Amino acid sequence: MGELANCPTCNALFVRTPFRVVCDACFLEEEKAYETVYRFLRKRDNRKAMLHEVVAETGVAEDLVLKFIRTGRIQLVNFPNLGYPCDKCGKMIREERMCEGCKKELTKQLRQIEQEEKISEQNKSKSPSSTYYSQRTKN
Repeated sequence: MGELANCPTCNALFVRTPFRVVCDACFLEEEKAYETVYRFLRKRDNRKAMLHEVVAETGVAEDLVLKFIRTGRIQLVNFPNLGYPCDKCGKMIREERMCEGCKKELTKQLRQIEQEEKISEQNKSKSPSSTYYSQRTKN
């Protein structure tokens, strides 16, 4: 069952479902835009087009083209120069949500937090006259 919501595109009231996040009118407009982009990319000469070229040639908004890519309606396997921005740094990627550099940085930060929590637990379990531990940072 859906819930009553405002369309994020035109602010019209509609019943939101897991499959439809915009109103019927905006959905039809998105479908027309998708057909335009798909027709453009289907031509052999355009398969190597980059995102900015697709936007310029079709007149479809970049956000909408990115939505098609992220939802899997445009398969990047067939289009070697298309991609979408990393959620953290904006670098163009072709899979997942973050680039390798951002994933490594996030993993490093998580390990550091775990280490700090471990040290904090060690210090809490010690009596007042015991030795306290600290973390040595690497620069």
